[in-house]
Amino acid sequence: MEENKNFKEITVKVDGDKWKSALDKALDKALKNVKVDGFRQGKVPKDIYLKRYGVESLFWDASDYCIEEAYDDMLKEAKDLEIAAQPMVDIKSIDESAIEYVFTLTLKPEVKLGKYKGLKVEKEKIEVTKEEIEHAIDHMREHYKENIIKEGSIEKGDIAVIDFEGFKDGVAFEGGKGENYSLEIGSNTFIPGFEDQLIGMKAGEEKDLDLTFPEDYPSEDLKGAKVVFKVKVNEVKEVKIPELDKEFFEDLGMDGINTKKDLENQVKENITASKEAQVEEKYIQDLLSEIVKTTEVDVPDTMVDDETELMVHEFAEHIKMQGITIEQFYKFTRSSEEQLKEQYKEAALKRIKHRLIVEEIIKQEKIEVTDEDVENELEEIGKKYNMTKEEVKKHYEGNLDYIKCDLEVRKAFSIIKGE
Repeated sequence: MEENKNFKEITVKVDGDKWKSALDKALDKALKNVKVDGFRQGKVPKDIYLKRYGVESLFWDASDYCIEEAYDDMLKEAKDLEIAAQPMVDIKSIDESAIEYVFTLTLKPEVKLGKYKGLKVEKEKIEVTKEEIEHAIDHMREHYKENIIKEGSIEKGDIAVIDFEGFKDGVAFEGGKGENYSLEIGSNTFIPGFEDQLIGMKAGEEKDLDLTFPEDYPSEDLKGAKVVFKVKVNEVKEVKIPELDKEFFEDLGMDGINTKKDLENQVKENITASKEAQVEEKYIQDLLSEIVKTTEVDVPDTMVDDETELMVHEFAEHIKMQGITIEQFYKFTRSSEEQLKEQYKEAALKRIKHRLIVEEIIKQEKIEVTDEDVENELEEIGKKYNMTKEEVKKHYEGNLDYIKCDLEVRKAFSIIKGE
């Protein structure tokens, strides 16, 4: 790669006893696996192997044995450089006497800051509606719902516990059978007409349902097919959503919540806090995007590639928490890792520019975080999570620099916002 202001090449040479030792290790490895007529595997003499295959056949394995130490040597030489991406490594030369690695380093690009004070960026206003509060409370009530066995017939919204089996032309078809299946009536879980025909049935009753599969049903055998489902109702359950009464407030276990008004006030406070956090984050991003417009920075592709890789990894971890692997995501969406990376490239570049701008503001404003600042922050974290300062400090043991960096960034944000 051609050297310029964003890149630097460092050459590391491994020779002498170190390179000889690496070749010897590679030879020992090769002798364990090589097959030569007239010798048992693992018993081929070294001179026979070298005569047949040459010392050149050992170079790549020997290179692997040396790369870690060469990488460390490179980092020592580059200790005063700000490396901004994963270094790339190539072999410059290799022979029986030595190997030369060339490491291409991506350096942190120069940032020529534009205007970052007195920006004309409006912060969104926060409003919490009555409907939002009611929706949140309904969601809480839904979480505490109970399924109560009822004596009457099935109605919409009830849960029918059923045995069923489907037949096409009198023959049971695959995947059409279930026992003690809990079906919420009105959920449209089954094909059209199935749930509707259960309405009015009672526990212990049996019924044949004459139905037709949709024309767009995935299975070719059942697409548009007329079928009969033999159904038996084992139980009927009524979904009981709790009232906003004393028992419900006790179940919630929220301090100071004893009435509907108390709950509404608390929910409003929670929604407000959530919206404030979202609005604040958007405000910061809008400010940074405004600064980008007048800032000059040449971001190397290698930095964008690294950031893109990170964002894909973060996405994979996020969907993994929802029970979906990244491989399943690619299959479901008929996409690929390359396509996902392409989608993230613009966002990756934006994130890098924002980060570089904040770092440059910290540098230009000579922002410093004192030990007292860190101690105060540890106390605040403790209050938030009901922990002592010592417990918080132990949690961050060895990572107090993370808190320090976070405080530096927050101080930079305060300057940008004009606080």
